[in-house]
Amino acid sequence: MLIIKRNGSEVTFDITKIIAAVTKANDVVDEAERMTPMQIRRIAESVELACQKTNRSMSVEEIQDLVEKQIMAHGAFEVAKRYITYRYTRSLVRKSNTTDDKILSLIECNNEEAKQENSNKNPTVNSVQRDYMAGEVSRDITNRILLPQDIVDAHNEGIIHFHDTDYYAQHMHNCDLVNLEDMLQNGTVISGTMIEKPHSFSTACNIATQIIAQVASNQYGGQSISLTHLAPFVQISRQRIRGEVEAELAELGVSPAESVISEMVEKRVREEIKRGVQIIQYQVVTLLTTNGQAPFITVFMYLNEAKDEQEKHDLAMIIEETLEQRYKGVKNEQGVWVTPAFPKLIYVLEEDNVHDDSPYYYLTKLAAKCTARRMVPDYISEKKMLELKVDKTGTGHCYTCMGCRSFLTPYVDENGNPKYYGRFNQGVVTINLVDVALSSGGNIEKFWKIFDERLELCHRALMCRHERLKGTLSDAAPILWQFGALARLKKGEPIDKLLFGGYSTISLGYAGLYECVKYMTGKSHTDPSATPFALDVMQHMNDACKGWKEKHNIDFSLYGTPLESTTYKFAKCLQRRFGIIEGINDKGYITNSYHIHVSEEIDAFSKLAFESKFQALSPGGAISYVEVPNMQHNLDAVLQVMKFIYDNIMYAELNTKSDYCHDCGFDGEIEVVEDSEGKLIWRCPKCGNTNQDKMNVARRTCGYIGTQYWNQGRTQEIKERVLHL
Repeated sequence: MLIIKRNGSEVTFDITKIIAAVTKANDVVDEAERMTPMQIRRIAESVELACQKTNRSMSVEEIQDLVEKQIMAHGAFEVAKRYITYRYTRSLVRKSNTTDDKILSLIECNNEEAKQENSNKNPTVNSVQRDYMAGEVSRDITNRILLPQDIVDAHNEGIIHFHDTDYYAQHMHNCDLVNLEDMLQNGTVISGTMIEKPHSFSTACNIATQIIAQVASNQYGGQSISLTHLAPFVQISRQRIRGEVEAELAELGVSPAESVISEMVEKRVREEIKRGVQIIQYQVVTLLTTNGQAPFITVFMYLNEAKDEQEKHDLAMIIEETLEQRYKGVKNEQGVWVTPAFPKLIYVLEEDNVHDDSPYYYLTKLAAKCTARRMVPDYISEKKMLELKVDKTGTGHCYTCMGCRSFLTPYVDENGNPKYYGRFNQGVVTINLVDVALSSGGNIEKFWKIFDERLELCHRALMCRHERLKGTLSDAAPILWQFGALARLKKGEPIDKLLFGGYSTISLGYAGLYECVKYMTGKSHTDPSATPFALDVMQHMNDACKGWKEKHNIDFSLYGTPLESTTYKFAKCLQRRFGIIEGINDKGYITNSYHIHVSEEIDAFSKLAFESKFQALSPGGAISYVEVPNMQHNLDAVLQVMKFIYDNIMYAELNTKSDYCHDCGFDGEIEVVEDSEGKLIWRCPKCGNTNQDKMNVARRTCGYIGTQYWNQGRTQEIKERVLHL
């Protein structure tokens, strides 16, 4: 059995250390107040048993809490007082320098929490270590100086989660919808160098990847671009290529028919598109931004976004090549084709491609084939989005999220035109709904009272995020604020006007709706008798956001939090605060946002239909998924799911498995098993390899694909997922 030390490293549980610590406290009290060695041994054994029952690595703080409770249970109050005093004294010493141990453990690569914090960061790489080290310093400054103490305490207790505290000290935000069209058509500046409008498709793709890298280095969340903004450069390349072909033919003294010339031109255009798409795919997966990972980028594929039929035709060719290359994958260091994490792809299902007789149905079939092998693209229903994303004029709109799921709310500019590209999200604070329920003890009146108190806490925390950005000068990130990614502000101009009036959003996240409803009603939120309460909880949070928006003229929006590593943190905090409650907090994770519990048996179509009700109440971001087996030989079923998505839910994805073992060449599903100490590890089912450095594992973590590894809570959640198809 392993435990997690304060610096994040894992060590084997040692019962003698508990015995020694309690004995020291015992030795300094009056003899009449002392416990016997046998009592001390029983305390240590009880703590050991409690640790084993959690089925996860306990932290030192949690173990010390258990020791205190056991001493008190034995009636040794003086010993308990001495033990508590010793803990407090040691905590004061640690507060004098809160970061050194963690930074040293990061450098030596023995910080287990850091290793598993982000499934797309490799903590052994220098650039990642540098980002984590800077993050520890920023987090320390944030907790000691920048945030109110009650918000810090609530975050540490898992009552709320103040996202990305490691970036809060800087004036940074989290998600962007990049205005690639403006930057390519009107030029931009990268690292002080003027970049003019490109004269070919491949050059436009190259510039786009440089923009992606620059944007990623100036914010900390997801970003999205649209392939539609690259489509006009296909025609520019076509015109250039036609001139080259005609010149070559003239030089040869031949005059073929126009159809032959056009065929030659289109063949070269296709080659140009192939090169350009390769640039995007390989640049994105090989680039390292300043935070030590590939840019967290989503590529949007929406035919109806094209301005005319020629552009739509060219966009279709780009989409086709993008899907073909993603289906193929990328080669790992052994030369084997594997699934890359980025770019994430989103394909819009629309009338022109969703029916068997639609003109672009061939693209939808290719998308299904790609999804069955590589887990992307994910799918947006134009039909459902037009119903849900309606602006103040009553017009519906279809557009991409920013990264994996963070959606902007509809916005109309001063000229009455809808605007999405060039907008962003200011930040996220998440409420732990399970903690609200458990704190109420099941009393419904107390639940709503505590809920309102916690929402107000989130409100104040979100305003801290807003105030941190307020007053930021455009010079802080020229690529964002001066050169078109988000705006064209002047040098030295504050970004404040972009923070109000709905231009940007700020997100109230939520987690654990399933467990919250289960505790309060005794049933899953899928039970018809419990669903109304679940919807009331969702509406209550939306009402809170509406009130804050009216008060501040800031676009607060409800967001279904992904909870990559926080799912584990929340679970540990709930166990520490309330003990283990069967069926509620007895696992190493809590459920993401509104999702049906991963272990609940339900078919794919029922799951998507049910969760669509909750997507409508998560305007700031939401995504649903269905877990499927290997579907590469059953594409008809994949297409059925896609058509169901089109008619029933705004945004969804299919999760399959795409793994590879370097030792034996196994290509299938690497399994999750327990090792001899009860820790969840990954193992090849063919050869038994458990060396994570010798396997490629790709799993949908929480809206995007992870290709490193996950903490114990998330790993348990992945292990317990049931198939929906």
